[in-house]
Amino acid sequence: MTIANVKPPVAEKRPRIETWHGHEKRDDYHWLKADNWQEVMHDPSLLPQDIRAVLEGENAYHEAVMADTAALQDTLFAEMKGRIKEDDSSVPAPDGAFSYYSSYITGGQQPRFARKLRDMSGPEQLLLDGNELSKGAEYFRFGGVAISPDHSLAAWSFDNKGSEFYELRVRDLATGQDHGDVLQNTAGEATWVADGKSYFYTVQDENHRPLKTYHHILGQLQADDRLVYEEKDTGLFSGVGKTNSERFIVISSHDHDTSENWIIDAVRPLDAPKLIAARETGLEYDLEHWNDQFIIKTNADDAEDYKIVMAPVADPGPENWIDLIPHREGCLIVGSIVLKNWLIRMERENALPRIVVRDMASGEEHSIAFDEEAYSLGFGEMREYDTDILRFSYSSMTTPSSVYDYNMRDRSRILRKTQEVPSGHEPSNYVTRRVQATAHDGELIPVTLLYRKSTPIDGTAPLWVYGYGSYGISIPAGFNTNILSLVDRGFIYAIAHIRGGQEKGRRWYKTGKLEHKTNTFRDFISCAEHLIKAGFTAKGNIVAQGGSAGGMLMGAVSNMAPELFRGIVAEVPFVDVLSTMLDDTLPLTPPEWPEWGNPIKDKTAYEAIAAYSPYDRVEAKAYPNILAVGGLTDPRVTYWEPAKWVARLRELKTNDNLLLFKTNMGAGHGGASGRFDRLKEVAFVYAFGMKVAGLV
Repeated sequence: MTIANVKPPVAEKRPRIETWHGHEKRDDYHWLKADNWQEVMHDPSLLPQDIRAVLEGENAYHEAVMADTAALQDTLFAEMKGRIKEDDSSVPAPDGAFSYYSSYITGGQQPRFARKLRDMSGPEQLLLDGNELSKGAEYFRFGGVAISPDHSLAAWSFDNKGSEFYELRVRDLATGQDHGDVLQNTAGEATWVADGKSYFYTVQDENHRPLKTYHHILGQLQADDRLVYEEKDTGLFSGVGKTNSERFIVISSHDHDTSENWIIDAVRPLDAPKLIAARETGLEYDLEHWNDQFIIKTNADDAEDYKIVMAPVADPGPENWIDLIPHREGCLIVGSIVLKNWLIRMERENALPRIVVRDMASGEEHSIAFDEEAYSLGFGEMREYDTDILRFSYSSMTTPSSVYDYNMRDRSRILRKTQEVPSGHEPSNYVTRRVQATAHDGELIPVTLLYRKSTPIDGTAPLWVYGYGSYGISIPAGFNTNILSLVDRGFIYAIAHIRGGQEKGRRWYKTGKLEHKTNTFRDFISCAEHLIKAGFTAKGNIVAQGGSAGGMLMGAVSNMAPELFRGIVAEVPFVDVLSTMLDDTLPLTPPEWPEWGNPIKDKTAYEAIAAYSPYDRVEAKAYPNILAVGGLTDPRVTYWEPAKWVARLRELKTNDNLLLFKTNMGAGHGGASGRFDRLKEVAFVYAFGMKVAGLV
């Protein structure tokens, strides 16, 4: 089709043929991957001109096609911006003599970090102002902000390309000036030692892998920093942090199902790291410190949904692990917080979360849960170890987020903040529900729904369904003001809690990965079919959305069941799975093999991935309307994945449905960095969905 005399771009075919395990693999669009992609991550201007021409041609085309939605995009942006309290701030978190918080100013795109005295008296001390720091930059995003133990310094980092290479600096909080210490290509986080004169950090290598941890003494050059730990296996990434007690520095190496941890006493940073438990494929553990014990969450001894054990600091090897919180099948321990007198854990059972508080002295436990059919719980910012106050947040699809301070001694709670919606929000106008779809193999798949009470449930409403389903990531049923722009226009909004996530425990994840990966796609299709049969929508009246690995899901279902969907939104989509898993130079490939399989060494893995890899499975047939979104400097899902996918779709699809590809030429995986610029991207996506659904 042509729009305003602008034709869709046609990428040149330059065949590249390889043979793997006896299978010929032809890739006509491999050339869209720049040979100098590592350099492009640091300097986007180095992108070869022939590739740039394709991306810019696609951008010109989508702008022409979507020109008739310009007014709608402006309206959507104004709506979503109107639901944001522009001069908002987080609940201050006490820490020693101060309380720390982040805030936004009216019109400001970036956060500010500030503090006041602990009781919030006296003037605000502005520590870092993202609006000032980002002036003149097309892209700017904070990494970490770490306050030194004596509260005199802040180690802070930023990324100004979208490529997630962070520059790390140190600011004197008395003068507001940065020291001369400037560290390049870091992972963004600094972990202070006890005396506040040095810190640990991790560096990303030329292939964007965090493998080396260094010790930096203030005032010295980065070239002189001491290498403390180097991960030799590129299939594991490393990082560094600190226990809540601030007693131990923890260096961790991990992939998706294996982990290893080393500790250093924070008062003796020159000591060699001490191993807790040697890596063992499939063994996961992380640790916190309490008194003379380590508190360790682990899947040891077939604890699929995890258990919590104790081990003596003096001899913390696995032979000394003693169960504290035993494993309970189907009850996933999502995470935990260890305080001086308390162990708090987040559990999820039957796709619903709860918080369990344990008095470490008595062993007595009690739970915090809510009554809605579907809701979201999260731990809030807590900066102190010796406290009886637990901060947590609660929301649902209809209920704005509330932040509570909960006294674990007397079990009282104080509401510290309720999310404000300046343009107004009446929860009673909306319905949130949890339904169950039946999968092809009989499993029950939770689906969370949100719609206006006035929306007819007679099969006529358009459905917008979101899915992810990878890495054990569970999609919370939380409040999102942006979604109101969809449901207020008649959409029913759904979240499909498909296999590959952990909504129903670790088994839910394991049966959606590796050789079971197609369960993820079939579950999503089953959810769509269930909602059609239940009268929520009709076949062909569905817009599906997913990003990153969820974008792979979008590619897969558009191949498998295109007739179900009116539109597909695939944001930074991981659609060239086979090629990426065959390229061990790419940033995430070796650590991803436990998730997808290693097709380089394993013929079975090659054949399994080839059977669903969206790019490889594109064929000559009718496809839904499709919008793909990518980022030029994205190190996670590289720009050429959606570029190749769209080129192949253009070549083979047999109908005139829209096929649009938008590349953010100045951002990476997360899209635009400013909070309002990001809303403009959301408005564009929503306008596309409304356009293809016939609501424009």
